[in-house]
Amino acid sequence: MRVRKGRIVLFSLLVIAILATVAATSLDVARGITLGLDLQGGFEVLYQAKPLEKGQQINEQVLSDASRAVSERIDVLGVTEPQITVEEPDRIRVQLAGVDDPDRAREVLGTPAVLTFRAPDGEEVLMRGTDLSPGGARQDYDENGRPVVSVRFKDANKFADLTREYLNQPVPIYLDDNELSAPVIRNIISDGRAQISGNFTAEEAQELAELLNAGALPVELSEIQSFAVDSSLGAVSLQQSLVAGLYGIAIIFIFMIGYYRLPGLVAVITLITYGYLVLLTFNLLNVTLTLPGIAAFILGVGMAVDANIIMYERIKDEMRLGKSVTSANKSGSRRSFLTIFDANVTTILAAAVLFYFGTAGVRGFAVALIVGIVVSFLTAVALSRLLMNLLVRSGLFRKPGWYAVKEDEIGEL
Repeated sequence: MRVRKGRIVLFSLLVIAILATVAATSLDVARGITLGLDLQGGFEVLYQAKPLEKGQQINEQVLSDASRAVSERIDVLGVTEPQITVEEPDRIRVQLAGVDDPDRAREVLGTPAVLTFRAPDGEEVLMRGTDLSPGGARQDYDENGRPVVSVRFKDANKFADLTREYLNQPVPIYLDDNELSAPVIRNIISDGRAQISGNFTAEEAQELAELLNAGALPVELSEIQSFAVDSSLGAVSLQQSLVAGLYGIAIIFIFMIGYYRLPGLVAVITLITYGYLVLLTFNLLNVTLTLPGIAAFILGVGMAVDANIIMYERIKDEMRLGKSVTSANKSGSRRSFLTIFDANVTTILAAAVLFYFGTAGVRGFAVALIVGIVVSFLTAVALSRLLMNLLVRSGLFRKPGWYAVKEDEIGEL
């Protein structure tokens, strides 16, 4: 087989492009990732929900609606991915990463949500959230199958007067000072039941219904305890985790090159690409990185290494059967694909179960793990096969020794 220099040049250009991109942008990508409460510190507060009105029951639905309202308020603080946990029978725990002003956080979070129906000018308050029946908002569908929000009011006459006065005019709905929707009154409604229509998706209609219920069932949030989480604990843990991870990855690189020779070098390139793409994905998706997330990242490195080893061992087995380097690379890559695919799919299923049933920390781990597996599959299979094919088909590396196969091993299987 003659040497095809074009494939060597293409391989070199690909590797240089990858390494140059990683070297030039990896620090900015890493700095753009949001760190979680355990890594950068923050603020944690535990509230007890108390009825605002006599006879109001604090149940699971009320707590869920209240936590939804709290989440909306946290947007004002500019906090990404807050952790809000409902602790039955009547408590809500809020964890905020990177909050510099705990007093303002207390002020913003502790005030009950106020839902108002206002005049078209957005100033005059016509009705309040307490005028809605408890749980009176729900996602529904109109006669054409389009998502709408159905609402039910306590006082039908009061709502009828409103619809009569503002017929064919918008009546904006506000949660605090944020406008949720501005439905137009199309008919005089006398039974206290109405539908809010618009170009909603089912998810948007459900979200609006939850916000309306949150405003309709405000609760008093009484602070039980609060404390600032020291960032030094997170900083030390992060530093120790990164150092341990770098040592582990360095050992993996040395092992792969030393044991698998040329394929090991390809594996190192794909692992570098894997690490960069995972961090870039975290950055683009605004994933909050926590210690469990770092653990998932390291676990993903292991999955990527496993995928490379499975493929390279298959290729070595094919060479030991006496096949040429080109033929062994082709058949070994093809036969290893299903094994790698099955392993990744089963792990993704396990991560999906963790996400569905887990709490906030477990869900973060599951998301990071799924991202890592998808990226590892792309790099360890697609990129690795591309680079291996370029090297093998170049004709420059024809001896089995380049692939860690000894001459006396050929034909032993």
